[in-house]
Amino acid sequence: MAIKVGVVGYGGAAKNFHIPFISAIADYELIAILQRAERPADPSSTPRGTHCTVDLPKIRHYRTPDEFFGDADIELVVVATHHDTHALFAEKALLGGKHAIVDKPFARSSEEADHVVHLAREKGLIVTCFQNRRWDGDFQTLRKVISQGALGKIMEAELHYDFESPAWLGRMTKEKYSPGDGHVFGLGTHSLDQAYLLFGRPASVTAFFRNQRGIESEVEDSFTIILQYDGEQKDLLVTVKTSVTTPLARQLKQLVRGTEGSFIKWQQRSSCPQEDAIAKGAGPLDPGFGEEPKSLWGELTTYKEFDSSLQTLDRETNKYVGRYPTVTGRWMGVYENLAGAIQGKTELAVKAEQVRDVLRIIELARQSNEQRVTVPW
Repeated sequence: MAIKVGVVGYGGAAKNFHIPFISAIADYELIAILQRAERPADPSSTPRGTHCTVDLPKIRHYRTPDEFFGDADIELVVVATHHDTHALFAEKALLGGKHAIVDKPFARSSEEADHVVHLAREKGLIVTCFQNRRWDGDFQTLRKVISQGALGKIMEAELHYDFESPAWLGRMTKEKYSPGDGHVFGLGTHSLDQAYLLFGRPASVTAFFRNQRGIESEVEDSFTIILQYDGEQKDLLVTVKTSVTTPLARQLKQLVRGTEGSFIKWQQRSSCPQEDAIAKGAGPLDPGFGEEPKSLWGELTTYKEFDSSLQTLDRETNKYVGRYPTVTGRWMGVYENLAGAIQGKTELAVKAEQVRDVLRIIELARQSNEQRVTVPW
């Protein structure tokens, strides 16, 4: 039996990043949407994309949370609303006996996240976060070369998530900061999650928040966060960075150095081929979806023989130096894994406790920036 899904919200996130991927997987059936806007009197004359009943005529349309969460048929709730309601709607889902997946950021604080995590445990339900960037092709590639030992012991890593003067920058007009504001909670929740997945919980956090959009504001649009570790990783230095105004033909995405090799990856304006494809109207089942052109493949240098398809280019040093194929990105993996976890077939990949830890890193980063100190975990 397919898992019956209800989506909270019908904005860009729901229409572009959730519904297409849910609809592409046979394990799900989308049955309901919570959209506060009234159903159009004449759907035939209403532009597509403006209302769920126009795009999905058979959908159950609810205008209030009480009606939506009272639908006993909904088994999984997708929260695709403004960040200040994420934890609230996750809690309502769990209290209604439904599993939940929440768009990022999972919550506005680690304390708020803890409340949701504890409630899920109490109810015996799954709650997770839509950390789709774990399934970006470039990150999957980086995980592959690291896990197979191509870089040896990692000594330094830089993870960037940059944009050149994005259109949404003009909407960042707030002067005073509120929890959940700023791009550490926005873009940073992706790149910090990737750092956490690769290297675990840091021993300390040092951060520098900046405003590059030219207005007086407590809300950062750019940042540099340095993570340091202890134990076997005491020599590791990880930098997570976002810049939003630098005009460059291409942006650095990943730079990882190890004792046996290095990997460097560049990006053009968009951060992922899947995002480009969605913007052009393509769907996740279309041929070539998520594939990256060879011109953007990362550059690998390694002494290790870990991939039989690679040929040694520098015979004098017996070292491979060249482009390494990017794994095809698959954001569908988020929902494929979640279906398997709900059905008891597989372990949940994006654990809410991990996402809570990333929120704690963000809190320590803000403290570091404000106090101009390195903050221990």
